[in-house]
Amino acid sequence: MVRDGVWRTSTRSGGEGNCVEVAGFAETIGVRDSKDRQGPALTFTPSAWTAFVEFTVVSQPVQ
Repeated sequence: MVRDGVWRTSTRSGGEGNCVEVAGFAETIGVRDSKDRQGPALTFTPSAWTAFVEFTVVSQPVQ
């Protein structure tokens, strides 16, 4: 995760506006609703974010 404070959407989002944006900051990872950029954001420690991402990777259904 790049820690530059730039909000990014997933490259896998369908472009329909139903996605979240993620930004890496110095000490946290931020997640916000792409439709409400001025609204609240969730923040996670880098270790919590890494655990979440790793869990989603191993939890993907086999196709």
